[in-house]
Amino acid sequence: MLPPWLLAGAAAVALVLLGWALFQGGRGVWLRALSFLVLFVVLFDPRLVREERTPRQDVALVVVDDSPSQRTPQRQALTAQALAAVQAQLARFKGVDTRIVRAAADSSGGETRLFGAIEHALPEDAAGRLAGLLLITDGQVHDVPATTPHWLTAPVHALLTGAADEFDRRLTIVEAPAYGLVGTTAEVKVRVEDLGVKPGKEPVSLRIHVDGEERPPMLMAPGEEQTAPLPLDHAGPAVLELAVDGAPGEVSPVNNYAAVVVNAVRDRLRVLLVSGQPHPGERVWRNLLKSDPSVDLVHFTILRPPEKDDATPLKELSLIVFPVQELFERRLADFDLVVFDRYALRGVLPVPYYDRIADYVRGGGALLLAVGPEFAGERSLAHTSLGNILPAAPTGRILERAFLPQVTPVGRRHPVASDLPGAAPADDSDTTADPAWGHWFRAIEAESHGGEALLQGPGANPLLLVDRVDKGRVALLLSDQIWLWARGYEGGGPHGELLRRLAHWLMKEPELEEESLTAGVVSGRLSVQRRSLSAGDREVTVTSPSGQEQRLTLADGADGLAHGEVPVDEQGLWRVTDGDRTALAAAGRINPPEQRDLRTTAERLAPLVAATKGGINWLASGTPEVRRIEKGDQAAGSNWIGLVRNRAYTVTGVRQVSLVPVLLALALALFAFAGAWWREGR
Repeated sequence: MLPPWLLAGAAAVALVLLGWALFQGGRGVWLRALSFLVLFVVLFDPRLVREERTPRQDVALVVVDDSPSQRTPQRQALTAQALAAVQAQLARFKGVDTRIVRAAADSSGGETRLFGAIEHALPEDAAGRLAGLLLITDGQVHDVPATTPHWLTAPVHALLTGAADEFDRRLTIVEAPAYGLVGTTAEVKVRVEDLGVKPGKEPVSLRIHVDGEERPPMLMAPGEEQTAPLPLDHAGPAVLELAVDGAPGEVSPVNNYAAVVVNAVRDRLRVLLVSGQPHPGERVWRNLLKSDPSVDLVHFTILRPPEKDDATPLKELSLIVFPVQELFERRLADFDLVVFDRYALRGVLPVPYYDRIADYVRGGGALLLAVGPEFAGERSLAHTSLGNILPAAPTGRILERAFLPQVTPVGRRHPVASDLPGAAPADDSDTTADPAWGHWFRAIEAESHGGEALLQGPGANPLLLVDRVDKGRVALLLSDQIWLWARGYEGGGPHGELLRRLAHWLMKEPELEEESLTAGVVSGRLSVQRRSLSAGDREVTVTSPSGQEQRLTLADGADGLAHGEVPVDEQGLWRVTDGDRTALAAAGRINPPEQRDLRTTAERLAPLVAATKGGINWLASGTPEVRRIEKGDQAAGSNWIGLVRNRAYTVTGVRQVSLVPVLLALALALFAFAGAWWREGR
């Protein structure tokens, strides 16, 4: 009824007064002490408190490891058996809330993170109710806390889904470059290891695939390093896949496979541009190629008009002597692309050099002809050996009238002409719709005998043709009017984009292949694209990192792309094939930590299990018995594990009863005071 400090002070005064009276031998001291005692008891007001309690269930978390290392038939069977046995035992206990938590490898790094899943699944009101954690796992857990978390107040029991003497063979990437130059060979160091046994001396065969194509195998001994070559023969990612045969009795062949992705970049693309005569469109080609930072351009222009022909030696006419022999005999193979712009036969190049250019193309080179009226005359390049590799031959007619270049149906599907700015949409049923481009006024009529016509001119005559010749590529632009687009005539047109795509297609840039299969992982889904000049849905086979196959139908689009998606539930390298082509896509890490060692182990969990006084059991010997224990008791033993009985409760109500009857106490105090007064007054 009063503050504690005031009661304490009053009690001290009372004791002093009683002590002084006792020292003086006063009468009635004990009666006065009784009155003080009664008053202080009333002021302290002692009460009997009775709580109304509701028992709360203990929480038992059963954590199932669903990571890829658990997906062997034996471990899956032991996991299912142990889970069923544990659930059946826990169902017999009253007051136990059993919760099943399934944890897979995380999507970013391919690691098993059981404790992250536990904290996410742990109820907010689990404090004081956690009876225990039962981890059904192979022990390959990558987020075991170094110290016991504050919320972990119960024993941790590990139920291991394997045997202590397991053996596994793995293929490890020791060293690999991230980048390399096109035309070079990257060196990848690998090692085969036999874990759990002494390495054998019997050599194993290392199978090699480069971008899905099989290469000659190599022999290597377990425990030794070997260098595998990866030729970088194209720009973009180059994938080296390595695999060794499994060993008898090993846990799983999943980590007998490894892959490396090396990004190949071109040092510089080398282009030779030969302009046969001055004309308004000459600058278009030069400006386009000079503006590309990845291109090294060598440009020669023949300034002498074609109608002026005399016997003056070429050396006396040239500002800079045209190095014919240097360019077309010694250095021709160094160029990635040769462009002839409005070039006519003038005697500048000897006839045998055209044969060399044709052989250069057949061997893997690229040739682009942008022609004008000279192509329809007697001095046309079509009359040389180059005519044998061109996709069309001139008829001799020059079409001079206004027309709008049109994208052909094939061009709508080809990456060079597909979805050009200003073109009619690829899904437009009206193929005669005019594009939002300016007019051209001259085209060279030609008869097509190969390749693909991407653009057409007046009278549906081919305007832009592309073709593959053996290992090389050829393009033929049958007009010299593209400069009108560059000058912005009638709004211009997509000259820059069209010519850039055309040049890079000729130089075999991977993203401009008209027949290609690509795959990538975006937002947890595997996106597959098949580009083709032929219409129709496509069916591909998708193989997961663990080797499981499924069929996927790609829905075709009018732009030449057929697309499909599947969810990604595994980390590693996914393979997609349509029978002719193979595409690879990495989900997370190509060689995830989850697959570095597939043996069951107790080492990672042992410190935490010991700190929480839990137990480690090997399920190969059977599922342990589950018991209820009191706090402080032993939590694990031979083939049994314990769950703590916390006896937690919730207070739902409180009843208070005063232990001192106030009126009676006051009467007793008055009686004592009166008795003391009477006794002291005698």
